[in-house]
Amino acid sequence: MSILARPAVATFAAKAMQQAGKLASRRASGRGSDASYHARFPEFPRRVRELTIPNSIAPARATVYLPATEDAAPPVHINFHGGGYVMPMTELDDPLCRFLAAEAGVVVINVDYAVAPQHPFPAPPRQAYEVVRWVAEHGAEQGWDGGRLTVGGQSAGGGLAAAVARQALAEGGPSIALQVLHYPPLDLATSAKDKRAAIAKPLLRPWMAEVFDTSYVPDPKRRTDPLVSPGNAADTADIKGIAPALVVTAEYDLLKAEGVRYADRLREAGALADHYDVAGVDHGYDGDNDAKAREVYTLIAEQVRRAVGTRPADAG
Repeated sequence: MSILARPAVATFAAKAMQQAGKLASRRASGRGSDASYHARFPEFPRRVRELTIPNSIAPARATVYLPATEDAAPPVHINFHGGGYVMPMTELDDPLCRFLAAEAGVVVINVDYAVAPQHPFPAPPRQAYEVVRWVAEHGAEQGWDGGRLTVGGQSAGGGLAAAVARQALAEGGPSIALQVLHYPPLDLATSAKDKRAAIAKPLLRPWMAEVFDTSYVPDPKRRTDPLVSPGNAADTADIKGIAPALVVTAEYDLLKAEGVRYADRLREAGALADHYDVAGVDHGYDGDNDAKAREVYTLIAEQVRRAVGTRPADAG
């Protein structure tokens, strides 16, 4: 067992990573700065407002992206960012949120959720579920249709989206038209050192995954929980009736195999809208590969439109 598997060590490392991220954000003026994220895909305007969503864990700040639509109450998509359940990286998803608002014709809510180690499991998935439930229940006063709702996320955010869909199944709602799981971690019960990528040096290194996994779920015995590891063989519960899913994996990603396993499980349950494997890329590829990002974001927008019944952006 690596020293990073010790909760105290992982917590120290995770907090150091958070602090380093804050310092880098303050100093950044080029690639990696908020301005650089806002500048990508300039054809999609940034029309936003801020919102704080109450829940039992901690108030969740969110950025609401508004579509240019004549629909008085457009559908709503809730996005959870990546960052290993540790890094609060909401602005990284700004290009995706603007893209979906414009191309899918939906309100997009980008959630700044509670992260570990300050808020370890089960706090983040519970908060995420309560946020989604609030969004579904408060559409009339907020200007969206909570009855036409989708959820999604990239990396850890995809794991949270999967957990939200699972809680909605168990608790009888809210109704979720689609869950978008973009290169998600779905098996924290399997040690990162036992996972294999298609390339020698994947972006997500085992030591990083160990810090993230231990910070998020310090007790290894809890990592088989269905809200943590639905892609692990230990989860054998019936998931028929769960929200339809678009699963996107990356060919070179350390997490690809668990994404494929969960896609197969969803298919068996009649809940797989599509599984798309992005060729020739690694985890987080869309952060700097505009061509591949456009390809996959277009696919996501198409699936969201189909799920909630909106028209293409250029439709009359």
